[in-house]
Amino acid sequence: MPHPNALTSLDGRFVIGHRGNAIHAPENTLESFRQAAALGVDAVELDVRLTRDGVPVVIHDPTLGRTTNRGDAVADISLARLRRADAGAMFTPNAGATFPYRGRGLTIPTLREVVDATDGLPLLIEVKVPEAGPAIVDVLAQTSATSRVVAASMQRGTILPLREASLATGASAMDVLSLWSRLIRGTLPESLPYGALCIPRLYGGLPIPVIGLARLARAAGVATHIWTVDAPQVAEHLWRSGIQGIVTNDPRTMLSVRARLAEDAAKSAR
Repeated sequence: MPHPNALTSLDGRFVIGHRGNAIHAPENTLESFRQAAALGVDAVELDVRLTRDGVPVVIHDPTLGRTTNRGDAVADISLARLRRADAGAMFTPNAGATFPYRGRGLTIPTLREVVDATDGLPLLIEVKVPEAGPAIVDVLAQTSATSRVVAASMQRGTILPLREASLATGASAMDVLSLWSRLIRGTLPESLPYGALCIPRLYGGLPIPVIGLARLARAAGVATHIWTVDAPQVAEHLWRSGIQGIVTNDPRTMLSVRARLAEDAAKSAR
């Protein structure tokens, strides 16, 4: 059954699994996304790059070295060669004492595989390179998944072609600066060119006034999602301040925080 797209909704508080359930499973793998879905997240976030033979694959870094047993650059190798990498090789939950997913057959998935495996769950796709854009659009069209996706990038050159392809997008860095200038001037936007404001609390070491920006975005009918938040007290503060989505490595903890906030609200209403 299709899920409502939490990524563009102003109603509710949403938990978005950053690269799946990344604190407990190898990031950006089907295992990580399945764990996040089983926990009950409202959406998952993932990163997409392009292989040498033009296949959109789900991996954050430009090279395989941090997360696998290989060191190739993603853009320099074919999908077939990429498949040889062990995507669970480097994951450790205890600072290197154990590597529970090493040798268990985890691979870097294609975008198509993630779309199919997440069964209608909304997807926040971080487009890591502009050349991946057309391939992403094609996969989403082929799988009838366009309506459950927001494509995000801080690079304006990456985002604009996706908007022209009628895909819901996040705000670029220039979009954020434009909204920030409105916040300083005290003017409300009537509309915004993006479907969601997906921003960190810090960018380049600079604190971002996320709560103020979220207020302006909401006035224009746009939801705000903050990444990456793993501290319960930070998530609680953001949710109480009107933020819609929390992008987190630790979905189980954030779901518990949200449940507690709901219980507190129910008690106050009695």
